[in-house]
Amino acid sequence: MSKDYPVPAGYLERETEVKKSRFIARIAPVSSREEVKAWLDEAHNDHPDARHVCWAYQLGRPGSAAEAGMSDDGEPSGTAGKPILNVIQHKDMGDVLVMVIRYFGGIKLGAGGLVRAYAGAAESVLSAVDRVVQRPMAPVTVTMQFADEQPVRHWCEVHGAEVASVDYGNRVTAQLQVPEEQADAFAAFCDAQRLDYHFDN
Repeated sequence: MSKDYPVPAGYLERETEVKKSRFIARIAPVSSREEVKAWLDEAHNDHPDARHVCWAYQLGRPGSAAEAGMSDDGEPSGTAGKPILNVIQHKDMGDVLVMVIRYFGGIKLGAGGLVRAYAGAAESVLSAVDRVVQRPMAPVTVTMQFADEQPVRHWCEVHGAEVASVDYGNRVTAQLQVPEEQADAFAAFCDAQRLDYHFDN
């Protein structure tokens, strides 16, 4: 499903140190609770000796997330998961999981110090990750003469549409993905060019 809100472009890891404690922050795009669990299992497997693996996630559109969750994983209540989630919510990003793996350095940070450390670790990875926005797309089938193919491809390049596939027979049949907000413009273009087209949804 296309998403018209920002999501992480991929996995990223950043490490910070606070008073000898190591904080390894990881960010990953997720679309279900099962994916969240899989990433957490991997973090525990990668760092079996870590004292804590704290995390927060948000599924769906930022500001009206369908689901969110968090865990302090043994840190004092409210000092890890909540600060991570707060940073996620301020970043206007959906379908995102942030995990912070902590190796204790022997110096206690106190509640305020933990909140700042976990929020800072989350900030470091959320600020560094690339964001992508997938616009809602409408599938269209276009049937045309060979001479029409180049103008259609040019229209797609200019308007952010994608050519999914092209079949060559007596005529050219193309499967396109047109941004929904450009659907009317594409219909007008096809009418002007006298092309056969139909939207597939």
